[in-house]
Amino acid sequence: MPYARISLLQGKSPEHLRALSDSLHSALVEAFDVPPDDRFQIIHQHAPGELIYDTHYLGGPRSADFVLIAITAGRPRSLDTKRRFYRRLAERLAQSPGIDSRDVMVVITTAEAEDWCFANGTSLVDATEV
Repeated sequence: MPYARISLLQGKSPEHLRALSDSLHSALVEAFDVPPDDRFQIIHQHAPGELIYDTHYLGGPRSADFVLIAITAGRPRSLDTKRRFYRRLAERLAQSPGIDSRDVMVVITTAEAEDWCFANGTSLVDATEV
């Protein structure tokens, strides 16, 4: 049950945004053990000066195509799973919409089941106990 926040500079076409979303979801399904129908994403497009990043820190050079993907996952994944996911995501994004792997940053955090409410005002823990 990951929730992804995708941040990038504004100005990309709807087709580019859809390809970005689709590639992220495909990588999550293929390498992060996510069910195909578990898709929750928000795309944030920022004006110049609102997305601040170092163009050379631990990678790069980064361009104006830089994308920051913050994923909140419902359970921890192993280091090997995360590595597979990072590689698969870089491959997918390079294929479509054509983002250089140096322009992709990912941060993964986890949250307990009690921290999620999908509907009806109940936590995921409450929903599974019914």
